[in-house]
Order: sequence, then structure tokens, then C-alpha cells
Amino acid sequence: MQKDYYKILGVSKTSSADEIKKAYYKLAHQFHPDKKGGNEEKFKEINEAYQILSDKEKRAQYDQFGSNVNFNNARGNASGFQGFNGGNVSWEDIMGNFGDIEDIFDMFGSGFSGGFNQNTRQDKDIKRGSDIEVELELPLESILKEQDKEISILKNIKCSRCVGTGAEPNTQIKECFTCRGTGRVQQMRKTVFGTFTQVAICPECKGEGSKPETPCNVCHGEGRLKKEEKIMIKIPAGVDNEQIIKVKRKGDAGRRGGEDGDLYIRIFVKPHALFERKGDDLYLNQLISFSQAALGDKIKIPTLEGEKLVLKVSPATVSGDVLKVSHRGIPHFSGIGRGNMYVQLNIETPQKLTKKQKDLLEELKKEGL
Repeated sequence: MQKDYYKILGVSKTSSADEIKKAYYKLAHQFHPDKKGGNEEKFKEINEAYQILSDKEKRAQYDQFGSNVNFNNARGNASGFQGFNGGNVSWEDIMGNFGDIEDIFDMFGSGFSGGFNQNTRQDKDIKRGSDIEVELELPLESILKEQDKEISILKNIKCSRCVGTGAEPNTQIKECFTCRGTGRVQQMRKTVFGTFTQVAICPECKGEGSKPETPCNVCHGEGRLKKEEKIMIKIPAGVDNEQIIKVKRKGDAGRRGGEDGDLYIRIFVKPHALFERKGDDLYLNQLISFSQAALGDKIKIPTLEGEKLVLKVSPATVSGDVLKVSHRGIPHFSGIGRGNMYVQLNIETPQKLTKKQKDLLEELKKEGL
């Protein structure tokens, strides 16, 4: 069955790489299995779509041939062939009997004469812990300086009783009897082409080739437990909204001493009541009176640091004029320099006037002002 990877990610065929990446992060965060309301199957589907569309060559192959055939692995003519009943059977009809063409490649291996890739696929490290993504919200003013932030997350941590081995203390890790230490077993599969032997992960030891003689009575042989852990992370100055910070080996602990996953912190910067951030520059709207605009003045404006800054307003200022304050914006993520601050001057029209103010304005009116 054809999969519409563009539809899965909610993007169009003309979407850029950045648009595809942004759509993937949003959906992956929404459907992550470790999150409340997550969906593991949907998450896998999203990840599969991103793996294809984020790769330039794979995306080109998908746009040309669709999702059913892995054209990196097939070299023969797949336009169709004679079926067992003598009739014409299309390649698509045959593929309809299988979930993935790679399953067929695995079964045929080097014994099939049609010219398939003879290199068997390598499984990922089955003991490695999962990566974790969390969100962290920060006020705009806090990103002016590098900071250490402590976060608390629920994750798999190494079992303290068995020290991650999965075995009761003073007991052994033994070779798996089912797979004889290989981590793989052979399975027989019947297909329209006949019966084939396929190599699969051993269900007894889950591909490790060994298992505890006596499973740990705390973690039940997993070597890890779900617990809350406090982690100190370093937030660089100038971090941007939706920027991701990677912390190596702070994700889920690996199974039975496997490598730990990584932790990804997605930053969300809160909107500020006064300042608007555009890149590394700050923008501020400042009200001034008519007399200040006409005659010029010195005014005090707020800064993101919380202090006041004195600016000179030139005579004959027009509403909407912008003053530039160099190096008072957001620090550059590179750690060198800062952006600028831009202050837009807007002339304020008073809503209420005293009698004296009205009289003065009437005099100015007479003078043509």
C-alpha cells in the first residue's frame, strides 16, 4: 500500500527542507510515546516519513516511484512478470501481499537470482536507551546571560540493585539457550514464491544473545527503572524560540548496561510585555508628547535588563520615527556581540485635557499649530 509521506507530515511536495523539519518536530513532539496522549504507531509513521523526505536522494526516489519499492535495493526490471497461473501479474499486485518489500529482500538474500542487494541489513543497538525530548519555557530577559537550569524528568535510570546488568547480585549472565548466543533465530515463512527461511531477533533474549540466570527482583531483568531524575543543563545566552539543545547520554538508560540515549531540550521563549524580538534585535514602541516631538527632549526608556536608558529626541520628530540603540539587543548565540534595540517614537494624543491645557492649545491653534 502506497504511503503519502507528505500527507503524513502535513506538508506539500514543494515544501522546503526546513518546512519539513519543522513539521516533523511538531508532530514528533505531539505523538511521542513517552508523552501523555502519545501514539507509538503514529510516531513511527511520522519518523519513517521524515527519514525519507529529509534525505535529498530518498525524497527524489520517493517522488518518482512512491513508497512501496526501495529502489536502492532493487536492480532488476520490476515492471511485471508472468504469474504462476500464466496470467500477467503486476509488481504492485505482488507487493500487496507484503507489508514491506524489504521483507522479501531479507527472505531471498543471496539465493535469489533476480539481482537483489546481497548485503543484509544491520539492526540498531537493541540495548540503547531511547532519546527524550522535553520543553523548557524561559522569559525573554533570562536569555541575556548563560545560565544553569535544573529540570526534573521521568525517565529510565540504571537499576541500583543490579547496577544495570539485569541480574540478581552474585548471579551470572548466561548464554541464551534458544539462540545459542547469536541473538537471532530462523523462522520459516510461506509466500507465493514458496517457503523461505528468515532470520529474526530472538524473542527469548530480545537479540542480546544472553540473559540473567536469575533476573533482578527490583527491575525484573531490565537493568533499569522508571524514576524521576533532576538534571542540570546549561542554557547558552541568546538561545532562540524552538531551538533545541542536545545533552548527550541524559536520555533513557540503556537496557542491561546498554548505552544511554540523549536528551533534547526544546526552548520556548515567552513573549515580553514591552519588547518584541526579531532575530537578535529588540523592538520597543515608546509614546512621546506633541511638545516633545516638536521641540525635542531627553526621554528615559526601559531596557530588557530592567534599567533606564536616556535617549535624545530631536526637534521636529514625526510619529513613527525610529531611534537605533546599538548593542542593546539579544546576545549573539556565537557568544560574540549583541544585536541592536530599535525604539519607535509614537506621538500620544491625550484623551483628557485640563482647562489650562485646552486654553494653551487654543492659543497654539491660533498660531497655526
